[in-house]
Amino acid sequence: MIEEPAGDGLATWDGSARPDLSGASPGRDFEELFMRHAGELYRYLSRWVGPAADDLVADTFVAALKSRMTYDPERATARAWLFGISTNLLRTHLRSRSRENTATDRLVSFMVTEVESHERRVVEQIDAEDDVRALATAVSALSQDDRDVLLLTSWARLDSNEVAAALEIPVGTVRSRLHRVRRSLRIRSGWGTGR
Repeated sequence: MIEEPAGDGLATWDGSARPDLSGASPGRDFEELFMRHAGELYRYLSRWVGPAADDLVADTFVAALKSRMTYDPERATARAWLFGISTNLLRTHLRSRSRENTATDRLVSFMVTEVESHERRVVEQIDAEDDVRALATAVSALSQDDRDVLLLTSWARLDSNEVAAALEIPVGTVRSRLHRVRRSLRIRSGWGTGR
């Protein structure tokens, strides 16, 4: 935990930080936000857009700085707020470049590379690749809203409250979508059934 000098926005920083960003000089708080969250934002975004994630992370902090007066620390942690901004920028990026199919291809590529090497277990790899393809196909068939909930939960590791704050939807909606998505993925791909 980093101790901040009194009167500089935050008394302490931790995983549930809710800084006051409304001051005239928020530079120190934004520097801390960047240090704490840029890496995880990059990891989340790079799974979708590869190297373009650098620009989206920068754009997230620019947008956050511009809209800092709308941030309500009573409503969400700074982490959830930043993931909400980055998810909106990601959606815009994907729409403007017609990249939804490319993002799904990246998902397949990412999952397939994690399968054990061809030399060591050929038969297991073929089965695993089939499972990954079935899962990726099932994920690509999800609506954008359902996919956002799934990936913010699994890739960004946000909890239901943080996803709700990030997407500006009720936490009950997040939980019901996540339950529905998991059930749908099990049915469509056989994921989690141990077949």
